[in-house]
Amino acid sequence: MGIGEALVPDWPAPPGVHALCTTREGGVSRGSYRSLNLGDHVGDAPADVAVNRARLRDALGARAVFLQQVHGTRLLALDAQTPDGAAGDACTTTAAGIACSIMVADCLPVLFTDRRGRRVAAAHAGWRGLAAGVLEEAVSAFAAEAGPGELLAWLGPCIGSEAFEVGDEVRTAFEAAAPQARQCFKPAATSGKWLADLAGLARQRLQAAGLAQLYGNDGSAPWCTVNNPLRFFSHRRDRVSGRFAACIWRD
Repeated sequence: MGIGEALVPDWPAPPGVHALCTTREGGVSRGSYRSLNLGDHVGDAPADVAVNRARLRDALGARAVFLQQVHGTRLLALDAQTPDGAAGDACTTTAAGIACSIMVADCLPVLFTDRRGRRVAAAHAGWRGLAAGVLEEAVSAFAAEAGPGELLAWLGPCIGSEAFEVGDEVRTAFEAAAPQARQCFKPAATSGKWLADLAGLARQRLQAAGLAQLYGNDGSAPWCTVNNPLRFFSHRRDRVSGRFAACIWRD
């Protein structure tokens, strides 16, 4: 069995580097988790999640390693012995057949490789992790192989700027580090609230880190998890929700 529709990044990844982002189609989960829920921590039937993960592994031809994501900045180096469930919000590997995998349902998944495909990495960027530097941690994993100018990054689906209402503390956290972040916030209808462009903030952080080759989520409507309920899980929209995943791996 396949996993149904999946997003395949349109980017110039080198030969031997593969990536995809699942949607909610192609699995066996039911109800709020319909159908390809990959999260084993959200209340879905464990047997259904196991089937869904097995289908993903078959589709990848590689083992997806799933983290316990905690909205931090810890980077894990993965190999064949790395178990699922290690706490971290970014991961990297040079090993073949191991897929760096990030589960999301509104947060932003970002995939990385270098021009020669010597290493791959993935990061989970909710606003807390993004503000704290999780993307910069992922970039640092490549220091021995490639400089930032040699890296490619693909931004996956996330909550869009018309749906992501936040408080002053979020705007303040980003502007304290980079004044240009104010460009990614506009006033919401509620006083003291802002509509935040999560993908735009991530692009700013990556550009500031020296990356010029950025692909994927441009902030347009098709990338918004909240407003595409047939395609994507969204915690903000549904509260009880599954998780989809962005994966990158080497042959």
